[in-house]
Formats: sequence, C-alpha cells, structure tokens
Amino acid sequence: MSGVKHKIAVISGKGGVGKTVVTVNLAAALAKRDNTGGIGILDADIHGPCVPKMLGMKGRTLPAGPIGAYPATGPLGIKVVSMDFLLPDQETPVIWRGPLKMTAIRQFLSDIAWGELELLLIDLPPGTGDEPLSVMQLLPEMDGVVIVTMPSEVSEDVVKKAVTFARKLNVPVIGVIENMSGFVCPNCGARIDVFKVGGGENLSKDLGVPFLGRIPLDPVICEDSDRGSPFIIEHADSQAAKAFGEIVERLEAVLNRGTANFHKSSGEGVS
Repeated sequence: MSGVKHKIAVISGKGGVGKTVVTVNLAAALAKRDNTGGIGILDADIHGPCVPKMLGMKGRTLPAGPIGAYPATGPLGIKVVSMDFLLPDQETPVIWRGPLKMTAIRQFLSDIAWGELELLLIDLPPGTGDEPLSVMQLLPEMDGVVIVTMPSEVSEDVVKKAVTFARKLNVPVIGVIENMSGFVCPNCGARIDVFKVGGGENLSKDLGVPFLGRIPLDPVICEDSDRGSPFIIEHADSQAAKAFGEIVERLEAVLNRGTANFHKSSGEGVS
C-alpha cells in the first residue's frame, strides 16, 4: 500500500442507506477530476460484494503478473479489487467465519499490486464487525472514515455507534453524507422529503463531526447501478450528480489540508 497516497473507508453502521452506491459514484467523481487513473476501490464486503456490478465489471478476474495480482480496471480507469472477482459464479456464497475474512482482507491490502494511487476508497459492509475492524487495524495510517446515513431516526441512532466505533480505534471521522435526502420531481421541480431531511446534518452537529453534504433521491441512480454505469457519468447535469461533485470538493479540501487538523476543528461542520 506504499504507493497509495490517501486511504478512506466508507461505512454506514447499518444496511439499506446506499453506501456502496455512494462509494462508486464518489470514486467516479474523483476519477473525472483526477484524469490519471489514480483512484481505486477496495470492495471489502466479503459476503455481498456489489462494486463490480455497479461498475459493469461482473465476470472479470484479477489480472496476474510477475509480482502477483493486480486490480481490475473499470470505467474512468478506476482500479477495483473485490471478492466477486474470485468467485466461480454469481450464485456461489462466501461461507466464512472471522479468521478467513480477516486473512482475505489482509491479502487484498498487502498482496495486491495496487501501484500508484492518489486515493483508495474502501467500501465496508454494514456494522462494526470483522471487516471494518480488520481494515482499521491493518491500516493505522488511514486518513479517516466517511459515514453514509439517511434522514431517519433509526439510521441516525446506528450512525452514532459507527462514529463511536471509529473514535475508539483512533480513526478520524472525515464527515457524514446524508443519502436519499428528499426527492425532486423531474416534471414540476417540486421537492418532497420522503424520509424527512436534515437528519445527517443535525447528527453531525450533535457529534461534532463535519457534514459533507446531502444527495437527493433519484430513481435513475438505481437504474444506472443495476446496468453497471456510474450515475454521475451518464447524468452529470442532474441535481444528484452536482451533489456528488460538491461532496468531492469538500473531501479534497480535507485531504489537502490534512485530516488531523480538520478533525480537531470539526465542531462547526462543513456547509
């Protein structure tokens, strides 16, 4: 991992908040700005790897070379490693206990020839179990975590645990993203707060961590994910794509001035 400049884990605490969709589109937005092939995704969800599906990379394998395996290359030059590339077919489940999962993640981090990357996003499964714990312990130099939530009280309650989890492991919390934040009618432009709004921002203030932004509901995001094309590539002018762009700008600002300093002064959040 010595050639990877920045490492950020994306966590959610609970499932169903669109964490992997956010990860994939953040990577695509970063890759569009980077233009050097310097963005990567480690799909650390051993049991339910979805990143290859969302990037149109199903059925691919990891290329091999003289020094070992290399990441597969997806849209915009995004480098991807996923358990999905190692399974014989789509129906094969991974029936592993903790030690095997920890070994797999260690190999993804240490035995893959990642090369020179500006930023690696690590998509973690929901919760605070084996996979998140393994990544945090194996990468003590990680820049921090980005937490994805949605505007519901249930999600907010679980996200608090995710923040506490990161803090107990001395990993900086870069900020919170509120996904599925309102729906804008494509015909009339009216906004409907399907799951309320503002929960992520209020949570950020309560916990003293930055708020990176909110992403509105857009049915096309689901459609693009199902057919394997990052939403922001196909619909760059949509409100949701612009929201991703604004979050990426804030994320880059954090990395440019140092996560540690940002974390210490994060009580006001980012607006």
